[in-house]
Amino acid sequence: MGVYIIAEAGVNHNGSFKLACKLVDEAKKAGADCIKFQTFQAKNLVSRNAQKAEYQKDTTGEGTQADLLKRLELTYDEFLALKAYCDKVKICFLSTPFDFESIDFLNTIDMPFWKIPSGEITNYPYLLALARTRKPVVMSTGMCQISEIEAAINILRKNGTRTIKLLHCNTEYPTPFEDVNLKAMQTMRDVFGLEVGYSDHTKGIEVPIAAVAMGATIIEKHFTLNCNMKGPDHKASLEPCELAAMVSSIRHIEKAIGTGNKIPSYSETKNIAIARKSIVAKVNIKAGDEFTTDNITVKRPGTGISPMRWNEILGTKAIRDFKEDELIEL
Repeated sequence: MGVYIIAEAGVNHNGSFKLACKLVDEAKKAGADCIKFQTFQAKNLVSRNAQKAEYQKDTTGEGTQADLLKRLELTYDEFLALKAYCDKVKICFLSTPFDFESIDFLNTIDMPFWKIPSGEITNYPYLLALARTRKPVVMSTGMCQISEIEAAINILRKNGTRTIKLLHCNTEYPTPFEDVNLKAMQTMRDVFGLEVGYSDHTKGIEVPIAAVAMGATIIEKHFTLNCNMKGPDHKASLEPCELAAMVSSIRHIEKAIGTGNKIPSYSETKNIAIARKSIVAKVNIKAGDEFTTDNITVKRPGTGISPMRWNEILGTKAIRDFKEDELIEL
């Protein structure tokens, strides 16, 4: 299986089921494997006085998280309809739960795994609830130290989770390039012996493509219909054409990674004889003449005696006449 690409719609539907369906269409058109939403009830997710993050203030103004998130809710019935629509257009439906009621609801929907967001990695009751479903887990690790990731893995494993995959992540929107630290993805793979991927919040598509080259097997990336729409995540998201370019580039890179065996590829074997050289007559040579540096040289094509046999040829005698540039034979 190739790199698994999650198109993160998140809350970029702005609370509109119609926009959510358009996001499904664009994710499918772009070639993503999966589209992911966020399922929550604002009253269960944040307290009334919880303040917005700075990036949320920059994109949506002042106010509380509760007010913001309430406007971004979809109903459970709308999520059931979204799942049915994803099945119809043949793209995997996924949604991250942010409260216990949403966990119970989403557990009734056929999803291949739970996607744990970075903010819940230190939420013991949340991890316990997901682990008890025994469904595979993909877990983002933004804001985390290795010890926190280890603690979460232990909770999941001890309570029923058998398969865990980790996503390196930086929880800033957008993430400055100097804070990405892609090598941390490889560190997690080495420390935990688990499959790793990358959840990206940078602008553009370069970093997720680089992550694939460095071994990511899952890529998650926010996308939107229009970066200028009102909402907390639109400005840190790709537009549909950019999402399609990212998917296409990743598919090219995963092909280019190859097997690691250093052998001539099928496509280049036809050029071996053209690009390599052979030992040829530097001047006209008579039968019986001794081959010396004065009468033989190396030129294309590579269909004759390899120049790697140079020392073997020197000092031997010509078995026949050779014209200038003719391939030497023994």
